[in-house]
Amino acid sequence: AKNPKSNLSPEIPRLFKKMSMNDADERVRLMAEKVYASALKKEDNKDALSLFTVPEDCPIGLHEDRERALQKELAEEQSEKSVKRRKNFLQKRSVSLQLPDDWIRSAASPVPTPGTSDLFPLELFPEFQRVTISGDYCAGITVGEYEKAAKDLLHALRIREKYSKLAYHRFPRTAARFLRDADNVKWSEEDEVLPNIWPSPQEGEDPFSMEGIPENLNFELKMKDGIVHVYTDAEALKQDRPLNLPYPDLETFAIDLSHVLAMIADGPTKTYCHRRLKFLASKFYLHEMLNEMAELKELKSVPHRDFYNVRKVDTHIHAAACMNQKHLLKFIQTTYHTEADRVVLEKGGQKITLKQVFDNLHMDPYDLTVDSLDVHAGRQTFHRFDKFNSKYNPVGASELREIYLKTDNYIKGEYFARLIKEVAAELEESTYQFTEPRLSIYGRSASEWESLATWFIQHKVHSPNMRWMIQVPRIYDIFRSKKLIPNFAKMLENIFLPLFEATVNPQKHKSLQLFLKYVTGFDSVDDESKHSDHMFSYKSPKPEEWTTDDNPPYTYYLFHMYANIMVLNNLPLKVIRSNTFQVCVETSLTFESSTCLKKCLRFLTKGIVFSHLSITST
Repeated sequence: AKNPKSNLSPEIPRLFKKMSMNDADERVRLMAEKVYASALKKEDNKDALSLFTVPEDCPIGLHEDRERALQKELAEEQSEKSVKRRKNFLQKRSVSLQLPDDWIRSAASPVPTPGTSDLFPLELFPEFQRVTISGDYCAGITVGEYEKAAKDLLHALRIREKYSKLAYHRFPRTAARFLRDADNVKWSEEDEVLPNIWPSPQEGEDPFSMEGIPENLNFELKMKDGIVHVYTDAEALKQDRPLNLPYPDLETFAIDLSHVLAMIADGPTKTYCHRRLKFLASKFYLHEMLNEMAELKELKSVPHRDFYNVRKVDTHIHAAACMNQKHLLKFIQTTYHTEADRVVLEKGGQKITLKQVFDNLHMDPYDLTVDSLDVHAGRQTFHRFDKFNSKYNPVGASELREIYLKTDNYIKGEYFARLIKEVAAELEESTYQFTEPRLSIYGRSASEWESLATWFIQHKVHSPNMRWMIQVPRIYDIFRSKKLIPNFAKMLENIFLPLFEATVNPQKHKSLQLFLKYVTGFDSVDDESKHSDHMFSYKSPKPEEWTTDDNPPYTYYLFHMYANIMVLNNLPLKVIRSNTFQVCVETSLTFESSTCLKKCLRFLTKGIVFSHLSITST
């Protein structure tokens, strides 16, 4: 959970604005009907649920609809209003686009404006040859279709901004400025919502120190419709009075989803986007041709910066694959040479040593090569998730994956931790490389989080060059078929309830509280080529009612993951608001401005605790 940089006034609750299906635009409803109808035909599944009621298609009716649409389009093309609108549009397109000065001065990029400082005089910036497009703009579609595509794309951006801000996720500043400009509203930096990540420990600080962990809040928690609800006490839980947090609404999410589906299925919008991307790519290639030598000259003139000493971040790397093939092979051979008689596995009550594991596999680690290890994902894994998954088994043996690439095994993930620490040491030595390795939480048991946190602390798997992502595989169907969980709600509860517990009662979950300081986000992973027979909608069963062996669709997973993450990210702020007055009174502080109060509250979220007030920041 991340604490925000935003308006902290306790009088302004952050709520999830709800919509009903009756408020949905009729055109979007019709377009979404076509999308779902098409999907249902491809599935050939009559039991699938549609977001809207889709009537049986009648060939005569469809033919008449096409005829009417064609006549309407021809009439619009010939109307005077359409001709005037086209002329006005062409006049607008003929005017060169100029960005306002304040856009350039306060852009998110740290690049300074030429000539605005003695440190960056105008002569330091290259004189690039620039490309100007003049005359009529041809988008490959009619003016009316262009306007419609522009409105759809604008609405999609607003949907994206809404969901990003509610969960305290970063939204691009350039896009936010554009949206405010479209609404004729001046953009302000105070309106920006930013995540506040826990800072890296300074030199000499212990990254595993548990000092300063806040006191328990003793809030009550209950999962309802797949979303964790937070209550101040048992009485509030009994009366069903949760904290005023922005709990998402399924029907609103379904309406927003229908807008995006309708836009994806719209032919003119797809045509415009495709041509626009090709145009921008061609414009960039032309820039390269004109200014390649100028850019190369500037590149050579920059001191102490080349590809190898600029900071690089790998944001998509699995912890089990963060080492290269040669590194893994060398580690396997080293452990066999030094610890062959160590018990590393237990099967059927029988303890097995490392030497016995390789004897059972009829192989000698000395004879292994990078090729025989077979852990490299090449062309043969493209669009083949089964083959991709098998690459995590060295020499195709699941036993070696269990021993070397798991956090929860007989040796408590020691080999895996040593491998990651060796990779981290190489990153720290190179100085300029950073990664976000992914660790798995499956949702099979609520103890998974505590086990992962214990592994992290016990083996001291921390590096200033690493932050951690949590990947959640979409394998409910496997757990359900093995009778490990009764319904989908139980899987969600195992994934998210421990996080809320560590947030409201950190003293009871110190290990997890500490580990979450270094976790930056979630990832939903599985075979994207698998198609679900269920169409997600507001009519879909609640997670508590999802008891079949079928896997829920991708959007079903994402809605419930986003909903819980959004509530979790808003929870620390809600605690701050409810205690703001108490802080001012009990510490005898006087705040002369809202800015001073904001700074104080940001200190609180980073673990500095005033008297009788505990703030949890995970």
